[in-house]
Amino acid sequence: MPNVLMRMATVAATICCAALIILIFFGRDLSQWSFDAGELQNFKIVFLSIILEALPFLLVGVFISALLQSFVSDKLIQKLTPRNPIAGVLFGSLLGIILPLCECGMIPIVRRLIRKGLPAYIGIIYIVAGPIINPVVFGATMAAFRTNRDLAYSRFYLAFLVSVTIGLILYYFMKQNPLKAERHEHTHNHSVAHTHDHTHSHEHHHHEHPPQGKGSLIKKLADTPAHAAEEFFDMGKYLILGSLITALMQTLVTRASFAAVADQELMSHLFMMGFAYALSLCSTSDAFVASSFSNMFPPAALLSFLVFGPMLDLKNTLMMLAVFRKKFVLKFSLLIAILVLAGSILFDHLGFV
Repeated sequence: MPNVLMRMATVAATICCAALIILIFFGRDLSQWSFDAGELQNFKIVFLSIILEALPFLLVGVFISALLQSFVSDKLIQKLTPRNPIAGVLFGSLLGIILPLCECGMIPIVRRLIRKGLPAYIGIIYIVAGPIINPVVFGATMAAFRTNRDLAYSRFYLAFLVSVTIGLILYYFMKQNPLKAERHEHTHNHSVAHTHDHTHSHEHHHHEHPPQGKGSLIKKLADTPAHAAEEFFDMGKYLILGSLITALMQTLVTRASFAAVADQELMSHLFMMGFAYALSLCSTSDAFVASSFSNMFPPAALLSFLVFGPMLDLKNTLMMLAVFRKKFVLKFSLLIAILVLAGSILFDHLGFV
């Protein structure tokens, strides 16, 4: 029943969003509605900006995922994956340096890689570390915090420490594949968990697709758009729904709400983490938003904003719920929140920010 309601809500939200976009582009006067015209104007700008900001990264992600499906074999993925857990954690944490994507584009790639044999803990580390530990975000953060380089560097140090910690916790405690079973699967036993002797077992039943890495080049190229379209429509509806909710929250939260909690240490951290979750900004632009609050919030609270937002926000939570099991997403989200909060407070007391 919850799955049916979720599908219905997603379809309804998508229709509403499509209607809103049509009204916007055809220049309809929205002031005739019962809402304040200024708020509606702000809402539609925020909504479209989130969509347009995230869409290119989602498109890149689904296209890379489709290429992986068509051209990369399961055996190659398993061959390239580090077997040592420490090496695997470091590999996942630093993968964003060579594959810099926003979290919107990472989730379909990670799903595809896990299905091809990549240990789940490595793929999940990439989801949390990749949006921060990559050269594009590094440049943007340094540009936004020219006068506070300590805060800029702390963002990457804390993101790396949180990612490594999450990776080790997942390696030792995650005992089953966190991915949802595919709709057309009846019996699929894909074990990415490991036993207590730390040996990973991967039982692949290749019934979901023909063997990858084989066949003519023309056939692979012909299959790629179909895989990309399937991924795009699967992920895109959650992006639209998340963007709609995020735009509403951005429109309704007033600046007075910030001032009320800025002087309280714990509340300032929690508020900025919640604000980052609701804003759902791309990690290439969130540093500029954070820098605009430099005169209002302490640097440690800004650090919480800069690290937590790219790792977990509203739109990528909805996208993760489409890919991973609900219990896993809940536990994973709580783990990120606890580690980022504790790490930001620790960095503050150690004088790093």
